[in-house]
Amino acid sequence: MKDQKIFTRTRIAASVSAVLSISSIAPAMAAEEAKKKEIERITVSGVLSSIKESTRLKRDGVGVVDAISAEDIGKFPDTNLAESLQRITGVSIDRANGEGSKVTVRGFGPDYNMVTLNGRTMPASGLPSGGAVANSRAFDFANLASDAVKTVAVYKTGRADIATGGIGATVDIVTGKPLYNAGTHVSIGAKALMDTTNRVGSDMTPELSGLFSWTDEEEKFGASLTFNSSKRDSSASGAFVNQWRTTKYDGTIPQAADDIVLTNAPQIGQIYSMPSDLRYYVADRERERTNAQLTFQYRPSEKLTTTLDYTYSKQDLFEARAEQSIWMDTFKSNLGFDNNTVATPVDYNEDRGDQAPRDLGLALQQLNQVTENKSIGFNVMYEANDALTIVFDAHSSTADSKPDAPYGSWLNTGLGANISAGQGVDFSNDFPTMRVDFDDCNAERGLNCNNVLDQNDVGTSILDMRYASQESEINQFRLSGSYEFDEGQIDFGIESRSMESHSQQSLTRHTMGNWGVENPGELPEGFLTPIDFTGEIEDFNTTGAFNQGFTGDAAQIGAWAAGQYGFNFVADGAFATDRVIKEDITAAFAQLALSGELGGRPYNITAGLRFESTDVNSVANIIPPNAVAWESDNDFNVRFGGEDTRTLVIGDSSYDHLLPSFDFDIELTDDIKARASYSKTIARPTYNQLNVSHADVSGPNSPTILAGSQLGTASKGNVALAPLESDNIDISVEWYFDETSYVSVGYYEKRVSNFAGRQPVEENVYGLRDVTAGPRALAARTELEALGLKVTDANLFGMVAAMENGLAFDVNNVQSYGEDYDILPNSSDPLAQFNVAEFVNNREAKIDGFEIAVQHFFGDSGFGLQANYTTVNGDISFDNNGDPSVTQFALVGLSDTANIVGIYEQGDFQARIAYNWRDKFLSTQAQYINEPSYTEAYAQIDFNASYQVTEELSVFFEGINLTGEDTRSHGRTKAQLWNLAEQKARYALGARYTF
Repeated sequence: MKDQKIFTRTRIAASVSAVLSISSIAPAMAAEEAKKKEIERITVSGVLSSIKESTRLKRDGVGVVDAISAEDIGKFPDTNLAESLQRITGVSIDRANGEGSKVTVRGFGPDYNMVTLNGRTMPASGLPSGGAVANSRAFDFANLASDAVKTVAVYKTGRADIATGGIGATVDIVTGKPLYNAGTHVSIGAKALMDTTNRVGSDMTPELSGLFSWTDEEEKFGASLTFNSSKRDSSASGAFVNQWRTTKYDGTIPQAADDIVLTNAPQIGQIYSMPSDLRYYVADRERERTNAQLTFQYRPSEKLTTTLDYTYSKQDLFEARAEQSIWMDTFKSNLGFDNNTVATPVDYNEDRGDQAPRDLGLALQQLNQVTENKSIGFNVMYEANDALTIVFDAHSSTADSKPDAPYGSWLNTGLGANISAGQGVDFSNDFPTMRVDFDDCNAERGLNCNNVLDQNDVGTSILDMRYASQESEINQFRLSGSYEFDEGQIDFGIESRSMESHSQQSLTRHTMGNWGVENPGELPEGFLTPIDFTGEIEDFNTTGAFNQGFTGDAAQIGAWAAGQYGFNFVADGAFATDRVIKEDITAAFAQLALSGELGGRPYNITAGLRFESTDVNSVANIIPPNAVAWESDNDFNVRFGGEDTRTLVIGDSSYDHLLPSFDFDIELTDDIKARASYSKTIARPTYNQLNVSHADVSGPNSPTILAGSQLGTASKGNVALAPLESDNIDISVEWYFDETSYVSVGYYEKRVSNFAGRQPVEENVYGLRDVTAGPRALAARTELEALGLKVTDANLFGMVAAMENGLAFDVNNVQSYGEDYDILPNSSDPLAQFNVAEFVNNREAKIDGFEIAVQHFFGDSGFGLQANYTTVNGDISFDNNGDPSVTQFALVGLSDTANIVGIYEQGDFQARIAYNWRDKFLSTQAQYINEPSYTEAYAQIDFNASYQVTEELSVFFEGINLTGEDTRSHGRTKAQLWNLAEQKARYALGARYTF
């Protein structure tokens, strides 16, 4: 029979228990720890000791748990928590600007993983690129520095004492506390950050961090302060396509020249895709991040410990972006298709012949936004007697993302130069090659005629100012207890959690010039700076690509245009999205943990039941759109009424869940442990899925097909959506053959119901009418045909504008009509039909896979190795050959992942090199209407090394993405590029002094 040690509480033991008690998983873990070990003090120093602590947490944890422990405060193994989490078996990450941002666990994306800070559910806020409104519940790790973090644990199996919301996993971030590190401690750190992508900012930027921790001699009072302030300047460059449109081939190509030449044309009935555009871009970015945590503790007696803490983070983001683009619509003259089942024109050409040159798009954009997180919490732990411990915990936490400029969170300044006599793209390589037949010698337009794109060729077009914000707040109260007895313990508790998320979005659009048609050279001298776009690309073959473009200050041009064209340079449009989602959750749980022997081998059983009741309230405060204006050939703008039309749309729902959990582990030998777990977990719908009003209303894609056959689009949520429900099974075997060495093999299965799919419904929205299918458009088409002219977007718009305003139609100057005329629908036009995608619970799926992990240190050599591989399989994938008119449901984020980490620690020197790989995965099934996006396989190598110069001083070096791996995503085939971003390495050199 294996000896079992008796646990005796001491002050330090109580402190450790208190640390764990703050976490929602604390009582069970603390009790198990108590029964197995005599704890007096945990000292973690050095990489090897840190791994020992992580291994102990994994071995002694209930269910399937992995953890990363800091060797000391301020010395977390990676500069970013997400970067560290990706080393854990089954965890992969999403990156933003090359940094770890959000986590995916066993194929479940960020929205389906719960992130807690010291056991407390954290609110999430953030604004996606382009200033769009945020819909995610996902916590962004980029907001949080790692200096104050002691441990990050990933719980992959559900438990009754864990708040619901994480089907993939619950990630608990535990920070240090002063009473658990008695005495006075001061630590100051500084880094010099170098990002090799940087073009215009500072090549070296600073990061400062510090820790102050103090307790009195009696260890009754304690206070600590941690802070971190960092700045990063970086740049990005690449290429992307806005839309791939897939349809069935009927023998014709829309908007093609009469004598179009097709090579390897699709078969009749075969589906094929056409691109809408191609854009090259360069983005210069600035990020400033500030973190701080202030903690006070008071322990008046051995039995009572109180903790008050305040956590703050702020992240300022700025981006100046320049784009060069061609819009591919009319005059398709020559297309060469590939041999894929979904035919793609890898050789795309437009020859405008004797038609007027068309515009080269030259957009300048700015992102300016700030995100703040604030959390204040209070915790009381009271040891009523040797058996019973009561813990009360409360916190109020907010997350707020908002614009940081008068023009809003995103500004788009449209420019154009009418210099393209023909254009084309070679999509056959990873980097698509753009061709432009340059012609700036059109005397009628007053162009410069020097065969070089310069500022005199450029005019303004439209100005978009997007305002988007998200404010989220969580108030949570929890009273829990733990009663210990000889064979185990009982945990119980009640909890109340209220969440409120308020999101707003508006788009203010102003017309400036006319795409460089009649106003070339209008901008003041010096507003634009020439740039070679392809010169910023080093990792791809750009030979033959058109490379002329401009950078500039989008806000400077916007302010100038406001005076030139008479509008206010302020984002003051009606909120197309103004919604509040509220959730009130009450919960109660009970959990029994038993330890004993079976066949002479120690075992642990934990069985629990959690009841949760949820009330949901969704309110949309909207100004409904009152018209879809036809502004030029294929440009539509949704118009809104005044404040007097504002109305509230309200929806409510409620649901209850009874969530059982069961964990069993047994030591088959002194070194081998087997586990089996079952749990039922839920994850709540995202905010956009709960929206009760129609959103994202847009007009038809093209007006050339009349009589209502072209649908507008819109989306709609459903407040009555049920949460995802998952039945989870885990089976694993772990062999611990040394203090820091183990091999583990596990199988997991998740059977998930209530996935929310989009169900398309064809209906009218807000009584909007379709001018392109009305009598004026029909009359214009008849007139064009009578004149023997081809019906195109531009000709049709120009003819309607001419007929409506009594003008003579000029086929050679159709675009000029767009400068002065917008066509609004009237009562004679038919009601517009929209393809409305509404969320419904209509899918089930099974996800399963294997997790294999190895960790070993080779004797006293100082060398160690960590490696793991995770397979993720799902039974619902996107059918790339599926009918493009049918909305598909598919599981996103599913991919195999692998990590290999080499470690060396000897004396005062430590080093680590890490390889992380993630296979290709479906990132969304709706990048555009019914069009998928696949993120291609990605691998990254990181390195860090440190040297302890003295007991107080250490120096370190870090390298991230050493080989400069790039990211790329594509559509139904690899030739259908969505986005390509070139990335480079970044480095940090720093020092830390502790005294």
